[in-house]
Amino acid sequence: MDTSNPAVFVNAQLIPNFIGKRVRTVVQVNQYGGGVATAKSTDDSQLTIKGLPQVPIMNFIEVIGIAESSNSIDAELWTDFGNTFDTNSFNQLCQLANGEFKGLFL
Repeated sequence: MDTSNPAVFVNAQLIPNFIGKRVRTVVQVNQYGGGVATAKSTDDSQLTIKGLPQVPIMNFIEVIGIAESSNSIDAELWTDFGNTFDTNSFNQLCQLANGEFKGLFL
């Protein structure tokens, strides 16, 4: 496992803290066209995800990439999680990974 460039777990609220850095998040795709998806974050904000292949609308995807701005990620990797996902648990994970238990995460 390569730990030289870890991706920080984030939701939309946390992305502004990591602009220019590698992040990992989960979004629900609302619209797709030309390699760009408009998606809803797990904390109900709109994000733009660039560099994706065709993605099923309304599916949840995990995205690993560079945070370009407070609402945009340039995707390097993505995984389709299907049409059901526990967004509340992911938001709690993001808070733990960036808070009191930050040391437990890469």
